[in-house]
Formats: sequence, structure tokens, C-alpha cells
Amino acid sequence: MRRRILGLAIAVVTVAGAAGCGSSSAGTSGSSSSGGGKTTQVKVGIIPIVDVAPLYLGQKKGFFSSRGIDLKMESAQGGAAIIPGVVSGQFQFGFSNTTSLMIAQTKGVPVTSVVNGAATNGKVGADVTGVAVKKDSPVKSAKDLVGKTVAVNTLQNIGDTTVREAVRKDGGDPSKVKFVEMAFDQMPAALDGGQVDAAWMGEPALTIAKSQGARVVASPFAETDPKLTVATYFTSTQLTKENPDLVKKFAEAMTESLTYASAHPDEARQILTTYTKIDGAVLKNLTLPSWPAQYDMASLEKLAALGEKDGLFSDKKPDLNALFS
Repeated sequence: MRRRILGLAIAVVTVAGAAGCGSSSAGTSGSSSSGGGKTTQVKVGIIPIVDVAPLYLGQKKGFFSSRGIDLKMESAQGGAAIIPGVVSGQFQFGFSNTTSLMIAQTKGVPVTSVVNGAATNGKVGADVTGVAVKKDSPVKSAKDLVGKTVAVNTLQNIGDTTVREAVRKDGGDPSKVKFVEMAFDQMPAALDGGQVDAAWMGEPALTIAKSQGARVVASPFAETDPKLTVATYFTSTQLTKENPDLVKKFAEAMTESLTYASAHPDEARQILTTYTKIDGAVLKNLTLPSWPAQYDMASLEKLAALGEKDGLFSDKKPDLNALFS
């Protein structure tokens, strides 16, 4: 379903791309920044998960405002939904998993990654995402997911791609795993209620599920690559041409935010309370991702190869050097 939505969005952009993207660079407000220049309002499409904590932390610390950027965050279910919003000009920047960006590029969608977003912490059994099952489930490891129904936030994407790889590495047949689409925040209840056999969850949903007795049986990101670049912040190629200074300032502020969050994990954890409904016990126990300032290109090449194996790129292979320049 999400892939069809992306296809429809591409069709609209093809017809009215210039008009739609034109608004991307027209975000200057009348207020003045501390340096005497204009403050530019920038809308960022995000997923309300732990991975985007550095963005909110950087906003709080003034890394964006000091560069004349007034951030406004808007939530969506996944990267596949955010991409059309960026291309149409609804958002100036977006947060997306890297597989969504690869799929978009192979379909001719004019997007480019501008700065890193999040990576696996590389810890199998204690990563920022995991496949969880109920306490009394017969599923003990990834290969036992064969024949089972697994929830992911968006279909034909980084979630099911890496879950398939975990199943494959554990000796199972990944083609026999059934995936269903569901928002992260709905997964703990769906798993507890037996609507799905397993759920691939990000934080804080994963910790919430574990507090209800769920067990983690696979860590797809870490098992795919211990340095996997999971998500990045991106923009439209038109904005990079029309307002390269804004793109540069956003990337600089985001890089500073990633570095700060990596050095201050307790502050990154606490900032979650500003954009998620999370209680103290969950906040204390949830797992943080890694926030490196740079992409890991080898891991992106591996992810692209898996996407090709899964048939995600029907038109052509993604040009990683162009996409993650």
C-alpha cells in the first residue's frame, strides 16, 4: 500500500514538480536572528522514535537557531510517507530509512541525503530495533519466523529487508515470512493481543513491549551489519540547487547535534519526553541507537544488495554515490 502511495505521489510530482517544490525555499519569516539576518522556518518530516532525538536535542541547544533556522517537526508513519512530502515542498527536510531513499531514487524521485541520521548500535539482542514475540511464543530465533506474521511499520522497506536477512542467516526461508504494515506505537498492543505472531519494533515501542513480557528473538539491523547506516536526513534536489546555503546550515547543525547526542546520551534520552508519550520506567530502560556523524558506505552497499535480492528496485540499481554524496 505504501509503495502505491509513493507511486501516486511521484506521478503528481512529475506533472507539477516545479510548482510544488518551489515552496521549499520560501520559508523566510520576518523575525530576525541574533546575527541580524532573517530566520528561516524549516519543516522537517520525522518519525516519532528514539532515532530522531538528536534533532530535538539540537533544537533545544540552539544549534539550529544559531544558524538562523527555526525548526518545526511534523510526524509521519515512515520514510516512505515522508519522501513525497519533501518532494512536494510540504517539508524542506525529512528523516527516512536508507532503503526508502534508495527505492525513491531508482524511481526517479529527486531526493538527496544531506547528513547522517542514525545507525545500529551493533549489539545483537540489545539493538535499537528488534523482532519481539510474546513470552510464551514457540518462536525462539529468527528462523522460527518462517510461516509467521510479522508486523513492520512500512512494507517493502528496511524493516522486512533486514528481518529477511536475519531469517536467512539463521537458516530459514525468508520468502515464507508474512509481513503486515502497522505503526510502531500500535505494535505492543497488537503483539500482546495476538493480532500478529511477532513485531519488528523501534524504540520506545520495543521497550514498552518488553515491559509487557515480550521477548526479543532477533536484532535485524545488527545482524545485517554491525555498522549499518539506518536512516539519514534528506531534501529535494531542487532545494539543494535553489538554497544551497540553507542545506549546508541544516547539515552543519545536524552534525553538531549528532555529535552532542553521542556525547550526552542521558540528555538524548530525556529529550524523548518532549515528543513521545513515555513513562519513567520505559525512558530508563530503552535502548539508544548509534549516532555517527558520517555514513558507513559499506553497510549501505550491503543494504542495496539485499534490496536488489528482494526485488525492491524494479527499474534500476540505486546510485549510492549520488544519493549519499
